[in-house]
Amino acid sequence: MLQKKICLLGASAVGKTSLVRRFVESIYSDGYQTTVGVKIEKKVLNAGGEDVMLLLWDLYGEDDFQKLRLSYLRGAAGFLVVCDGTRKDTLEKALAVHRSAEQEFGKIPAMIAINKSDLASEWEISQQTENSLSQDGWSLMRTSAKTGAGVEEAFQGLARLTLAK
Repeated sequence: MLQKKICLLGASAVGKTSLVRRFVESIYSDGYQTTVGVKIEKKVLNAGGEDVMLLLWDLYGEDDFQKLRLSYLRGAAGFLVVCDGTRKDTLEKALAVHRSAEQEFGKIPAMIAINKSDLASEWEISQQTENSLSQDGWSLMRTSAKTGAGVEEAFQGLARLTLAK
């Protein structure tokens, strides 16, 4: 069976761990727990008629006090670039982390997950920004770890991108 290492990139508290838990275990918890280092989960899915085991590297979020160690990204087949739709600055942080990864490892399939779509009334990322990212070649998915909306589709879409490479 094909295995693909997928790294989740983004700022602290954007919902990376919650997305992984929703995808792998179909659960959500309101409590916030900081990821220390990296946590690895596995899930098999069928992408494009092929079974693929995703090795999901849930990395600690980058913030003002700690930068992501790029060595964690070595061997990645894809990146899920996660931001919080209610905090516009997390999109820039996520894109900056992705740019650093791309400079170090070259072009690797990636998708942006704009998380917390269940909080649409507090949304800070404009449709214009989403359109601009799409025009720049990004695949985008609005997700909600809380409700599960878009979560399966985001991981499926990223798996297909890694297989197409």
